[in-house]
Amino acid sequence: MKHEAELHTLTGAYALDALTGEELRAFTAHLEHCESCHQEVGEFAATAARLAAASSLLAPVAMRQAVLHYIGDVRQMPPRTQIVPSVRLTTLLTRRAGAFVVAASIVAAAGFGGVAVWQHQQAEQARTQAQRAGQQAQDMTTVMASPDARTTRGHTSTGALASVVTSARLNQAVFLTSGLPPAPAGRTYQLWFDDHGTMRPAGLIPGDGSVLMQGDPGQALAVGLTLEPAGGSPQPTTSPLLLLSIPA
Repeated sequence: MKHEAELHTLTGAYALDALTGEELRAFTAHLEHCESCHQEVGEFAATAARLAAASSLLAPVAMRQAVLHYIGDVRQMPPRTQIVPSVRLTTLLTRRAGAFVVAASIVAAAGFGGVAVWQHQQAEQARTQAQRAGQQAQDMTTVMASPDARTTRGHTSTGALASVVTSARLNQAVFLTSGLPPAPAGRTYQLWFDDHGTMRPAGLIPGDGSVLMQGDPGQALAVGLTLEPAGGSPQPTTSPLLLLSIPA
């Protein structure tokens, strides 16, 4: 059976239903009397659900509006009928009229072709975004479920709950926050690794949610959060909203 101290490291794996056998029984018993692990499991489970939803993206609003706008102008193909040849004068007129119809059809097809190309580009962009979100969700899940995952929690100066999950084995960190308001217009939240007093950029987060921090924790002592101009800064320009120590 695992030592009591080791059981605290299994919260991420438990939240993802990755424990079995003796580990599952031992942690379930441990969870009944450990308030910190109980809270941590709840946070991990909520984050996993959020990540799962993030990996599935709806079609862009503009694409849906364009499809609905043009769909009424697209007619179905008429039923095929056998045309009886005729040598009357009306045949010539019909052919001339048909030429105009063909020309108009070519113009319309070109217009619809442009719409189709635009729709294809939008679909490809949405697919790429979904793939990136899915990969990031998988990477964050890997960190949080790592056997050596360590979690530390705190509150920002605005009262939002924040957590940092680190894995020395993977040399990666995940930042999670709950209750953080959206960044003001023209501003963004920026994460930092505190390398013994030197702040190293670690990615951006627009507001409430979770993100895989950029770069490796290395020998960083803490994780910082500041409010920066849109696009981020090479060094903090405001006082930290949060400075959370990284577990040794």
